[in-house]
Amino acid sequence: MTKPRVKEYFVSIVFIGVFTLVAATIFLNYFKDPNVQSNSNNGLPCNFSTHCPAILNGEKEAYQLGDNCQKQWKPETFHIQDLVNCSRIILEHHFITRSLSQEEASYPLAYIITIHKEFEMFVKLLRAIYNPQNVYCIHVDQKSSEDYKRKVKSLVDCFENIFIASKLEHVVYAGFSRLQTDINCMKDLVKSKVDWMHVINLCGQDFPIKTNLEIIQHVKRKWDGKNITPGTLQPQNMKHRTQYSYKEEVNNGNGYVYRLNRKKSEPPLELKLYFGTAYYALTKKFVKFVLEDTRAKALLEWSRDTYSPDEHYWVTLNRLNDAPGTTPNVTWEGNVRAVKWAPIAGPSSEDCYGYYVHDICVYGLRDLKWITAQADMFANKFEMSTSPLTVKCMEHWHRNRVLNQTSAVIQSHWYLED
Repeated sequence: MTKPRVKEYFVSIVFIGVFTLVAATIFLNYFKDPNVQSNSNNGLPCNFSTHCPAILNGEKEAYQLGDNCQKQWKPETFHIQDLVNCSRIILEHHFITRSLSQEEASYPLAYIITIHKEFEMFVKLLRAIYNPQNVYCIHVDQKSSEDYKRKVKSLVDCFENIFIASKLEHVVYAGFSRLQTDINCMKDLVKSKVDWMHVINLCGQDFPIKTNLEIIQHVKRKWDGKNITPGTLQPQNMKHRTQYSYKEEVNNGNGYVYRLNRKKSEPPLELKLYFGTAYYALTKKFVKFVLEDTRAKALLEWSRDTYSPDEHYWVTLNRLNDAPGTTPNVTWEGNVRAVKWAPIAGPSSEDCYGYYVHDICVYGLRDLKWITAQADMFANKFEMSTSPLTVKCMEHWHRNRVLNQTSAVIQSHWYLED
């Protein structure tokens, strides 16, 4: 073999080797991509835009594929730099940047969102409910990490109509601090230049079922613009919550509520106690009533050492005949929140396909068909760390419905990425 031929031979070998290496790298990277990972059962890729509708329809094969994809899913991470480019954040995170209809523009809503973990879940919730005519008060739990607080502030500072509450609490589950967070935000919201009509409270694990337009139509038409506080007269098995004094305790960053061996006095001003959900939709006039009325102030002070006072405070005040926007004759109507309760917490005909926390289902993929069939404004609970695909399918389903309803010109960045 002559030298030129030898040279050509080795060049060919090197070329083939490099080509093979590049091809192998591309092949392996393809299957490392969480959006196109292989399913070991049937060899199908994880194409979420295709499989989420099938999951929402309750197809068993889609559930199996979703389970497999979710096991290999790489958690989404939203990086917020110290030097924030707000225009880029709004575009890359797909925030809707204009009112979607005249009805929505003329009926601004206020939101109170209490958060303490999963920044990515907070971003997904916020962008799902964000509209530029609304206003948003964010309460960041004092126990949250400094990095979490920094990221929330950096995001919030990009919007004129979103702000962090002026006073923050260390929130303890079932403690008075949880009620106080809403009061703090209400004090800020009544000073807002946005002339909002209703306020709705959320936690970081909620997600909307209804669109912004549907929420407005729900409170305006079905509820005639009045307050929504589902509940009933306090049942006997809940009286211990207000008959004895309770105390919040925080040790090493962990909070809990425990009962003291001390009976409480009767509720002030002969108020009749009701029991209901901690979630609501309240008119602006009612919020001002809560902050100014003598009975509301007295009940708030009396409730400081009760168990889970947000489950009696709002519903009790909304049953007063002279309260603005009152609905004294309703019970559990309202469709405020879709929740699957554990059997131990009460009668429940629906199975939970995730797991229970505080007797409430943290949803899994197989819960999505049930959730999307509900008439409620929001559903609770979702968790990115345990079921990210559940959140992804839910947010795509919701955003598609939002964009299908709008009369505005749709901007390209309003569409979510697959």
